[in-house]
Amino acid sequence: MQVLILGGTTEARHLAERLHGLPGLPGLEVTSSLAGRVASPRLPVGQVRVGGFGGADGLADWLRAHRVDLLVDATHPFAQTMSFHAARAAAAARVPLLALRRPGWDPVEGDVWHEADSLAGAAALLPALGRRVFLTTGRMGLAAFADLDELWFLMRSVDAPEPPYPARGEVLLDRGPFTLEGERALLRDHAIDVVVTKDSGGAATAPKLTAAREAGLPVVVVRRPPVPDGVPVAPDPETAARRIVAHLTGNAPRGTF
Repeated sequence: MQVLILGGTTEARHLAERLHGLPGLPGLEVTSSLAGRVASPRLPVGQVRVGGFGGADGLADWLRAHRVDLLVDATHPFAQTMSFHAARAAAAARVPLLALRRPGWDPVEGDVWHEADSLAGAAALLPALGRRVFLTTGRMGLAAFADLDELWFLMRSVDAPEPPYPARGEVLLDRGPFTLEGERALLRDHAIDVVVTKDSGGAATAPKLTAAREAGLPVVVVRRPPVPDGVPVAPDPETAARRIVAHLTGNAPRGTF
């Protein structure tokens, strides 16, 4: 039995660990595919491939050639293009597809959130909210903020960004998980007055939300894109692993994944 995990996330690594060497599925082979956008990714257990497939058609060809029995989309919640390629490829190759998506964040009492549908929408909100911005959306979408010359940005990402990005500011190379103490110090030391984040969910980067709430700072939250229609979703690696095992062993209820 062959399972392909489209990964790169913490949840994808944890799922690979749970599926690796399962006693009830001795013939199971798990391959994790990484996009290759991070210079030094944290590698999961099992087989690993790095790089793209050449779109939905290329992924469908790979699924057929390797006789994949099940495809798991455990990419980042904002990897919308890859998720839709996965849905198209799975349908074309007639391979069952499961999406693994950690739940998004919910505001709590004291939060001052301003929601946006895109990075461009987030950028449009900023001039009215502050002048010193903690930008935590990653290195791929910084161009949306490049024209805001009147603002100063602290841009945090795992790898160094490429232009265009805001001219006024500082790049901070760091990788989560982050601590609440560290996020408090970062906001204080850089005199941050507004935070921008994607609704990625999870605990690794959530402390910035708590630190912003404690400081009374506004947070611009970019809403996550939807999972393609008809694709079943598991909220965590434990649930995903149980559903995968049930499916591969023929114990899943009829009509469900």
